[in-house]
Amino acid sequence: MTQTRIYLPLGAADVRRLVESRELGPAPLDAFAVTERLERSLPTGDEEEWEYAAQSEAVVAAGDCRESPRDKRVVAAADVDPDWVDARPREESLAGVRVTEPVPLSRIASFHIDEEPGAIGTEDLLWYDATELDEVARLL
Repeated sequence: MTQTRIYLPLGAADVRRLVESRELGPAPLDAFAVTERLERSLPTGDEEEWEYAAQSEAVVAAGDCRESPRDKRVVAAADVDPDWVDARPREESLAGVRVTEPVPLSRIASFHIDEEPGAIGTEDLLWYDATELDEVARLL
């Protein structure tokens, strides 16, 4: 079955709820994915470049999820059913989508977290497997 990769910006409270409930929700959830708008904006790109662009938008959005400017940003990468993704344009985002279902931990592939608190770029993110959720929560 085909899956759609989405990137969900998270704050520390979102990560704590995920540890407790084993899902992100309630729906709808703001997320980022490779959309037709994004592909058109990078016509010579490939899937890897488009996914990096979508993830980068999620990292920027994760900055708005911080409780303090010195907190770390977190993005969860998940694979969900395409029917869960509403790709109608949102604001100025090329990759912005809405997820219409709660996302269970079993659908999360990885977490991407700032190496240093208060980071603003998208180049120094640490990668953690979904099985390392407790470690991600500890780092916040």
